[in-house]
Amino acid sequence: MASRRLDISYDGSGFSGWASQPGRRTVQGELETALETVLREPVALTVAGRTDAGVHALGQVASFDLAGAVPSDLAWRLNGLIGEDVAVRGVTRAPDGFDARRWARSRSYVYRVLAAPQRDPFERGRALWVSRRLDLDALDRCAAALPGEHDFTAFTPTETDHVRFTRRIFAAGWTRSAREGGSILEFRITADAFLRGMVRALVGTMLDVAEGRRDTVSFERLLAGAPRSEGGRTAPAHGLYLERIEMGDGPTEWVGAPRTEIEQRSEEER
Repeated sequence: MASRRLDISYDGSGFSGWASQPGRRTVQGELETALETVLREPVALTVAGRTDAGVHALGQVASFDLAGAVPSDLAWRLNGLIGEDVAVRGVTRAPDGFDARRWARSRSYVYRVLAAPQRDPFERGRALWVSRRLDLDALDRCAAALPGEHDFTAFTPTETDHVRFTRRIFAAGWTRSAREGGSILEFRITADAFLRGMVRALVGTMLDVAEGRRDTVSFERLLAGAPRSEGGRTAPAHGLYLERIEMGDGPTEWVGAPRTEIEQRSEEER
């Protein structure tokens, strides 16, 4: 069996997330159907970062194993079969045993905010519009508290399959670029893995701080495993992008204690 790597980008607006779901349009479903059409046999994709409904991807990575030959123009053929809101940017031969999820060393997301008195139709579906005045220094202080290992129970839905809520954040920070009538704020975060909805809940809670609804001290306390009820709002999906996956040379060790079978299943996606 030979391993293949797919590099993919997509606009998540028209998808019910990455993972296949009966009766729903998903990125995985669209790609697997196209692969089966070209290769004439079922293909099961493994993904590095399973995105939720409405979330975009700039640098998604997926993998599959196949015993037979793969056409050299596979990416071109796939792009002719899938919708215009998803693109396979490349299909490459990967090392034997390559697994996009297990070999991923880190995932990086970016969340875009349009901070301006008036909305911008060209950022519609691309950035969260916030017309209220934001304390940008407060955003920076919140982001500065994130690097390291924390319990993110306060930043994922209460009803969840997750059984371990600790994640290691490698880097986090806000950048801003001025534009006519406002600015674009971008929050970037890199971690070993993410809980479901974690980045959006972090952004929503940080915006609560920046709008004066809570202070940075209360934000920092949430990182010690506070319940979800004490956290802030969840920012909408359309401002979130999976930006980059960093791969290692083999399966990556999970942070913390060895995982049970339930943990492995519930943490497959992020």
